[in-house]
Amino acid sequence: MVTEHTDVRQHILDTAKPIILGKGFSAVGLNELLSAADVPKGSFYHYFKSKEAFGEALLDSYFSSYRSRLSDLLNSGGGSAGERLMNYWQQWLDTQASDGTDGKCLAVKLGGEVSDISEPMRIALARGTSSIVELIAGCIREAQQDASLPAEIDADKCALTLYNLWLGATVLTKIRRDSSALEAAMTTTRQLLKQAP
Repeated sequence: MVTEHTDVRQHILDTAKPIILGKGFSAVGLNELLSAADVPKGSFYHYFKSKEAFGEALLDSYFSSYRSRLSDLLNSGGGSAGERLMNYWQQWLDTQASDGTDGKCLAVKLGGEVSDISEPMRIALARGTSSIVELIAGCIREAQQDASLPAEIDADKCALTLYNLWLGATVLTKIRRDSSALEAAMTTTRQLLKQAP
């Protein structure tokens, strides 16, 4: 059992993420989460005042980690900014088309489920997704500066359009159980960014 305050809190969040990615938020009871994390119920309420507060913290933790990984990929990966951006979409296609929960998008899993039942969780989703769009827009601007993307692209609008496209394609991938929507998203992405296949 983990003993440090922040470690226990993060341990609960880290243990819960794959379970919730597999089953959803409402279908997972506290007993299942606490048993998997090997944490007593009283400890859970020491860190989270309710399951909803836990859900908000889970989303904040997910987006914080995602932003960090995305920032590393977009800002310090090899190649031009345009190449790094296309690598991001390729990684998205690879992870979201695969089986299992590893690397899956929590925004896709919980967006439709919790947005109507929890305002704090909806706000956490909105805040998190907006921060991802900002990183993408920043990479587009950098790609315009290094001439790996066309200067006429509106970075903010393009980033939002692409993120919306990929979120929707990921939902369709779950529905269809094939990667056709993600492959179509990649084709559209190349067209919008004027990148050769």
